[in-house]
Amino acid sequence: MENLIIEGYQAEYFIPTVNFNAETGVCEISGESYLEETIQFYTPLTEWLRQYLNENDSIKFIFRLSYYNTSSSKRILDILRLLKNYQDKGCEVTVSWFFETSDVDAIEDVEDFMIVSKLKIDFVEYQ
Repeated sequence: MENLIIEGYQAEYFIPTVNFNAETGVCEISGESYLEETIQFYTPLTEWLRQYLNENDSIKFIFRLSYYNTSSSKRILDILRLLKNYQDKGCEVTVSWFFETSDVDAIEDVEDFMIVSKLKIDFVEYQ
């Protein structure tokens, strides 16, 4: 299975950087996710994850998103639900969310993600 790497960029919209590593099982989404066509962008990510989860028994998922719009948050929730289903099958899942110390909105958003997905997410503060 090949790694999935997408270099983030800013044009009219913000595209996040994606680094899904099939060898290490570490998957990261970082930057800003402010997209017009979120389904088109996130569908290959969830397809890659489904394949990875079918072939492996552990994953570490890292979010380093400083901003995401509402439609991106729906796709993020899809990813978290996939990870929760995987965990419910007895597989090891670690999810970390990095946020700036001053970003109280991020904490509230991630807490909401945990409630809806029923998946534990570790908070990691940075300055």
